[in-house]
Amino acid sequence: MGSESRRMKQLRGKPLKDYLKQVEHPGTNLVIVLQDVEDPVNVGAAFRIADACDARELALTGTTPVPPHPSIAGIGRGTHRRVNWSYSDSAPGAIQGFKERGYTSCAIEVASNSAPYYEVEYPEKVCLVLGNEYYGVAKRTISVCDMAIYIPMYGKVMSLNVHVALGIAAYHIIHSKRIRER
Repeated sequence: MGSESRRMKQLRGKPLKDYLKQVEHPGTNLVIVLQDVEDPVNVGAAFRIADACDARELALTGTTPVPPHPSIAGIGRGTHRRVNWSYSDSAPGAIQGFKERGYTSCAIEVASNSAPYYEVEYPEKVCLVLGNEYYGVAKRTISVCDMAIYIPMYGKVMSLNVHVALGIAAYHIIHSKRIRER
């Protein structure tokens, strides 16, 4: 093959949409709860990740800012208008509501009995819970969660930005069944 046949071309518009439709939706039913996530940049990015993962709902709780907010709209590229979202004063209450609808709640937090995110076998319906940028998932919130996962850190920093952790865990969870089947 010559270099012409190996040259890649960036896709845009309809060719991009057609290309992305080739991959079947993984089928995992994901909802996301943000507990006291205070930075609207993290919230905007969470909307964008929720849209990209086709999350069923993004629950904003406690001190988490809500739309309309210019940073949420800008960082999220308007996804707050497409993603089903709700607000609740109480993260534990929001989680309990999802559990009543058949979701298994999973906090991203280093806690007793938490497991590396890549070692867990996830159910079909997952409620992914993320906490405050500085304090993590609160005790009152983690106490209602069914499990906790963490993302191992190998350098000196002990955590990732909220939206980065969300992106890693959400994509792994929705594709974990495919990974196990290989």
